[in-house]
Amino acid sequence: MSLSPLEENIASHETPGTKHFPPFAVTPELDAEADERISHYPDSKRSATLPLLHIVQHRFGYISAESIEWVAKKLDLEPIKVLEVVTFYPGFRQSAPGRFHIRVCRTLSCAMGGSYELMEKLCEFTGIDRSKCDPHHHPIAVSPCGNYSVEFAECLASCGSAPVCMVNDDFHEGVPAGKAEDLLAKYPAG
Repeated sequence: MSLSPLEENIASHETPGTKHFPPFAVTPELDAEADERISHYPDSKRSATLPLLHIVQHRFGYISAESIEWVAKKLDLEPIKVLEVVTFYPGFRQSAPGRFHIRVCRTLSCAMGGSYELMEKLCEFTGIDRSKCDPHHHPIAVSPCGNYSVEFAECLASCGSAPVCMVNDDFHEGVPAGKAEDLLAKYPAG
């Protein structure tokens, strides 16, 4: 079955990382947290779009088609309006990352400092194949075991200590390609 361009953009592609995250489900706790966030925007519920998407991604690892529908319904919006936000901000993921998600800065200072070489080594050590990545719609590549994922990031704001990367929420400065294995050792697949 062929998907329309809209369906393709909304689709949450299955990855080996999916096993590390619960499937999207609306619980009373999720509903209550969403309602509390929406209450901060009494004049425009639409303004709660980003906070609700952050809640979803934090709990479920990524933004699924079902969660886009739920956010849209909570905010009385058409789903396309929520999808516009999800696809605009590169921090939102539409497919499951690995348990350890590595974002490597690729802007000028980091590129000159070796970030592309760092990315190659990370992929080599984790078995990640980035050849099928679509940098615009599906920029994340996941290891076959689902424990690691990588993507390039735009400026992680530490140009003086290039190359830099983030593993989940942990920031790492001055990580040359030769230290890729040491970095991964801090995040064992276990």
